Amino acid sequence: MKPINVILAVIGGAMVGATLGLLFAPEKGETTRKNIADCIREKGLKLCNCEDTAVDAKIDTNNQKK
Repeated sequence: MKPINVILAVIGGAMVGATLGLLFAPEKGETTRKNIADCIREKGLKLCNCEDTAVDAKIDTNNQKK
């Protein structure tokens, strides 16, 4: 098999997989991410919301400048 055929097969498979994933997704992405996070929290792992952490860090930086 030529390397170009392998590359085209991988790209084609990725495109088909992404398309089928979008067509058959049962819920919105936001809901799915929340469900995954809730499931992980139930198992005992702690997750942080990076957006909240970045906002908190910016607030702390602003308070230190004063």
